[in-house]
Formats: sequence, C-alpha cells, structure tokens
Amino acid sequence: MLIAFYVNSIEDEYPRYTTTVLAHEASRRGHDVCYITPGDFVLSPEDTLQVHARRIPAGKGKTRSREEFFKALKSAGKKSTLINIDELDVLMMRSDPSNDAIDRPWAEKIGIQFGQRAAHAGVLVLNDPDTLTQAINKLYFQSFPREVRAKTLICRNTNDIKAFAKANGGKVVLKPLQGSGGQGVFVLDAKSAGNLNQMVEAIERDGYIIAQTVVPEADKGDIRMFMMNGYPLQIDGKYAAMRRVGAEDDVRSNIHAGGTAKAVKITDRELRLAELIRPKLQADGMFLVGIDIIGDTILEVNVFSPGNLLSCSDMSGVNFAAKIIGSIERKLEIRDEYPGHFTNAALAVM
Repeated sequence: MLIAFYVNSIEDEYPRYTTTVLAHEASRRGHDVCYITPGDFVLSPEDTLQVHARRIPAGKGKTRSREEFFKALKSAGKKSTLINIDELDVLMMRSDPSNDAIDRPWAEKIGIQFGQRAAHAGVLVLNDPDTLTQAINKLYFQSFPREVRAKTLICRNTNDIKAFAKANGGKVVLKPLQGSGGQGVFVLDAKSAGNLNQMVEAIERDGYIIAQTVVPEADKGDIRMFMMNGYPLQIDGKYAAMRRVGAEDDVRSNIHAGGTAKAVKITDRELRLAELIRPKLQADGMFLVGIDIIGDTILEVNVFSPGNLLSCSDMSGVNFAAKIIGSIERKLEIRDEYPGHFTNAALAVM
C-alpha cells in the first residue's frame, strides 16, 4: 500500500514522534510511505485532487533503523512528487490543528477539508475526516457521557468563571477550548484569585475558556492510554499506556510541558471508562485516539495526533506500531473484499 502521513510540517517531526514510529513500521513491513503538509494540496481545473507528496525511498526495508528512516524523511522533505490523490491507499491525519490556529489560520482546517475529498475519492482516511471537523476543539469531548467527564464550564465571561469556582470549592483549572500540549493552563485558587483577570485575558485571546473542577487524584498525574478501533490497544494483556506525572507544583502532566513518563498497570477502573466512550468512538470512525485519565475521569480524547506510543512500547516491551499498521492492512483487505460496501467511518474502525 501507499500510505501518506499528514503533518503540520516535516521540520517539526522527530525520530521518537508517534508519526515517525508508525511511518517507519509501515516502511519496515514493505509499504510505500510519503508525507503531506498543509500547503501540498492541488485542486486542478478539472476538479481532480492532487498532492505534492514527499516519498521516502524504500531503503533497507526491515533492516533500516528508525533513525535511518528519519534521516531519509528529512532528505525527502526537500523534494516532492505531484500525484493524484487516488494513488494513495491510506491517508493518516496526524496534524494538530491548534498548532496552526494562530500563525497559520489558513492551515488549521485545510487538511480535514481535503481529507474529506480524499475519502470521497476512495482513499481510506484515518481518523474519519467528517467527524474530525466536529473535533477541531475540546467542545467535541462534551458529547461523551457526562459520567466520564469532569464538571465543566465553557465561556468567555470572568463573572461566570468566578461563580463556577465559588460553587466548586474555590479551585478550578482554566485552559483554552482549543489547544494542546498543556499550553495556556492555569489553576485558579485562593492564592491566585487576584490574577483571574490576567488568566482570562491570556486564554481568551485564542477563543473560549474551559473551567473545570479539580479531579481527585490529580496530584498522581494522568494516564495516557491509546484506543484503536474503539478498544484499548493491547498485545497479550500489555496495554499501550503510561502514567504522566507533572513537575512539582505544575498541574500539567504533558510530556512537552515538563512531565515525566512512568509505567502503569491498567485496571478494570480504566477499562470501564474506555468502554463507556467506545460506542461514540466507533460511530465517529475514530481509528486511533489517545485518552487521558485521572481516577474515574477522562480529561481529554485526543483524536488528531496522540503521542508517546514509543514510550508505551518501550515500557511494555512490545511493538504497538506493528499492531496498528496490521489493523490498517486488514482494513484495505476488507475494502477489496466488499468494494463500495462500507463508508469511510465504518471501515476506519473495523
């Protein structure tokens, strides 16, 4: 198969990124791999969708290391080949729209929009682009069962936030409706209450504000767990999961925000939460997502570019990327066995 990975930019990729790990595994299994960025799409006068693809040379196949693969990617990023979109078998959406929202607003949604056209052309697009349009910010998460979510207020009004904080013990977490990586996250409590206006001003520049009650056990960090085809990703009882612990006195546990990764044992408690969100993930065609769990609460469902897959594999001693690529291979077999029978969303989670 020819599998394309859509990313914000090749310059911002790294050898340990989940996208690199997946692309390397696909190449290792003998598949053709290319990368696409927001400025690479072309809609011809004949309404044919094309794309400037950066193809990674086949190289040494199974013997090529991830570092060697990444070096080939960096070289390939300097040149591209114009191809018709239907030459792709799979398009994996691995960009984070929030990374483009400020500096390149034109790029924020363009991948999803062209991804929809790619799906109409018969390309298997993962995750399903029609649903990704709804998940462009954290408002999507509010459509999951209330039982799994922290008590949440979404607004742009300081007085509303004050009232919400007062009604919930005076301590809440504030963060932007759209964002990732722990950026723009503040804790409002008795000590910081005098800075509320500054907090609101810092967040509302980018849109709406999320105010959430502080989840019990937050001091232990959160658990990042991968879900594939609606179910927790696991091999022989070993789950693609890790505990992320924030730096001292830092509410954020994201690795990019200074958190550290530790091994974690997945219990019935986490599996129950995963089961509660499974129906919607499957209905929405969400093939690969990352969920962030604290205690009995899911804080976030990352449907665009969940990270830390390699760390999960290293801690568990298994190759989760192989199972992910294997699942994609099976989807293409199903597509060929039942031509035109399934929607992109349905096929995405089979």
